[in-house]
Amino acid sequence: MSVLGVVICGLSVGMFKHAAFGVDPFQTLMSGLDACIPIRFGTLYVIANVVLLLFALLLDRRKTGLATLINLFLLGYIAEGSQRCLQALLPGAGLAARLLLLLAGIVIMCLASALYFTADLGVSTYDAVALIWSEKQSRVAFPVCRVICDLACVALGVLLCRAAGFSLRQITGVAGIGTIITAFFMGPLIAFFNTHVARPFLYGRGQGET
Repeated sequence: MSVLGVVICGLSVGMFKHAAFGVDPFQTLMSGLDACIPIRFGTLYVIANVVLLLFALLLDRRKTGLATLINLFLLGYIAEGSQRCLQALLPGAGLAARLLLLLAGIVIMCLASALYFTADLGVSTYDAVALIWSEKQSRVAFPVCRVICDLACVALGVLLCRAAGFSLRQITGVAGIGTIITAFFMGPLIAFFNTHVARPFLYGRGQGET
């Protein structure tokens, strides 16, 4: 479940990028960093996540594990390869195809997150931030923490893109309607898939939804 979650999450990032309606909030931040730092995206993704990993280890190392390392070292390169494959398969994709890619990317990303959350072998360093926050602040539910973290990533990513000289059209491709949808609905959708798909799959339907 952990490996499958990380792999299909990487595929979903490629879908977001090729759809060009805006990427998910964390990838918005990564796009801003990528615009300012001239190194390969997969390598930059590893570096950024190592920094987040250090914070996660200091705050709650129980959230890190094998899946965290798989995510850290593979997801950026899987996303990069996924985008290249889609560019080769769907060059000049029309509006309908792009909308389908966006919707598929949102669903697949939320399902992927639920899979490796429930597998309990560690989560991505970014996902750990909202999870640790929601546990430290018991009065704030995880979906709310996730929405706040996502909005902060979007704002910082847009500022970095603007600082790098991106035009309004380029910024819209990084932070667009897809970003807004994921910022507000990704947390609740992950919680839904966790309850109705991931936990029943791992523990059985009767145990999964309790």
